[in-house]
Amino acid sequence: MDLQNKVAVITGGASGLGRAAAQALVDAGATVVIFDMNAEAGALAVSELGTDRAHFTELDVSSGADAEAAFEKVISDLGHVDICVNCAGIAIGAKTINRDGEPHDLEVYRKVIEINLIGTFNIARCAAAAMTGNKPDKNAEKGVIINTASIAAYDGQMGQCAYSATKGGIASMTLPMARDLAAEGIRVNAIAPGVMATPLMKAMPEKVQDGIVANIPFPKRMGEPAEFGQLVVHIIENSYLNGETIRLDGGVRMQPR
Repeated sequence: MDLQNKVAVITGGASGLGRAAAQALVDAGATVVIFDMNAEAGALAVSELGTDRAHFTELDVSSGADAEAAFEKVISDLGHVDICVNCAGIAIGAKTINRDGEPHDLEVYRKVIEINLIGTFNIARCAAAAMTGNKPDKNAEKGVIINTASIAAYDGQMGQCAYSATKGGIASMTLPMARDLAAEGIRVNAIAPGVMATPLMKAMPEKVQDGIVANIPFPKRMGEPAEFGQLVVHIIENSYLNGETIRLDGGVRMQPR
């Protein structure tokens, strides 16, 4: 798909990997609509990306009615949705039972599922419905959906039961969603990032960062958010990529802790 004059919706686009994806898509010629809970960061992102190329909507991705209304507004304001990149998510660390033998807080587990997994599906379903009205391009494509999984889907560490479950769910629904939408000319892929140099990771003590990087085969560093953005652009532009979850991790396989 050619990115020129396309409209891309990006959840979690006000910071981290979503912000990097927004930058890459704007640089490639697209207009972006950021869905995020952080209104201040969203306004800053729009200012940096350019008000002619970026828009912001405050949104809880787990709300079905709010997501549907948000897509209706995008269609009303910009005419179409061609791309959806789901980056919104949260991470918590909690073992199945803690040191005192108490069970994992079920409401915390439920919240992670609601935002990461249900939120991803919620936005993807709305994006797919919006894309069905598009005119197919020369490759018979109407749209591209990219969801964000994680290497935790495969190599979940201690304390990652909730997070890994959501990311495993995202990876597992990639192929069936691609099959569901094939007849409409909509491709679906997922990216499974490894250890990325987001503000959260870079805020960790240097000793902790060094310990993490030591397990990465090559290149021996954290991934850059811009490299995530590069992969987003490549997936969109490569029309034969479909139904795939791509690891972006420097070849690392995470240890139990």
